[in-house]
Amino acid sequence: MKKLKRSARLVEMTQYLLFRPHSLIPLTTFAERYNSAKSSISEDLAIIKEVFEEEGLGELNTLAGAAGGVKFSPKVPKEISLKFIQSLCLQLQQPERILPGGYLYMSDIMGQPQYLNEIGKTFASAFAGREVDVIMTVETKGIPLAYATATYMNLPVVIVRRDSRVTEGSAVSINYVSGSNKRIQTMSLARRALKEESKVLIIDDFMHVGGTIHGMMDLLAEFKATVQGVGVFMESCEAEEHLVDDYVSLARLYGVDSKTKQITVEPGNYFD
Repeated sequence: MKKLKRSARLVEMTQYLLFRPHSLIPLTTFAERYNSAKSSISEDLAIIKEVFEEEGLGELNTLAGAAGGVKFSPKVPKEISLKFIQSLCLQLQQPERILPGGYLYMSDIMGQPQYLNEIGKTFASAFAGREVDVIMTVETKGIPLAYATATYMNLPVVIVRRDSRVTEGSAVSINYVSGSNKRIQTMSLARRALKEESKVLIIDDFMHVGGTIHGMMDLLAEFKATVQGVGVFMESCEAEEHLVDDYVSLARLYGVDSKTKQITVEPGNYFD
């Protein structure tokens, strides 16, 4: 690559780091890429590190030694995430979101890239200190959230299916009790999708009682995997008891009143 002025190099290096979260990048990579001395690259990284921390974009950590380099970890301050979630709560309380049966319409939120990015970044911050190999979710509404989180954690995504598919080969299937309607349902995961003894982070869009998440935990036991964390975008507070104890929620749904057209949504336990 041709030699760039420092201002241009800083822009390009910042973009390079943002698109490679949690990846160890040797200083020689930047030195060769920009045809610059390592001392100059170190000065550039110090500037980028300062801006990342001041603007709440994340942390830029330096690892010394021959095998060292720099690693960018996206991490948004909790107060910034709170403001974002509070704005979403206001949107989710709009009366026109009430569906027949007292359900809450959220599909438009799950379809907005800017919202998904912020949610994914928040989950990545919440579970930043945990050792995770893979993100898991169940089809279908949790898939966008899982991929958004995986983008900021630089991890693969595994999707649990409602039924096994021929195109995915042999699979492990279990029956579980749906927490909302107490029905027996089935979920399936291809054997090739997850290595045994993997460390898994479960991400889902909504948790009523927690039957689906509890089912995923039982399914993971068949793979001798360990659950390193559970993140849900919204939890229902109408349930008397949750089947899952240790989880992070970004929003809480306290109730949907079809008669008065009132919806009560507040920030979740992550902000307690």
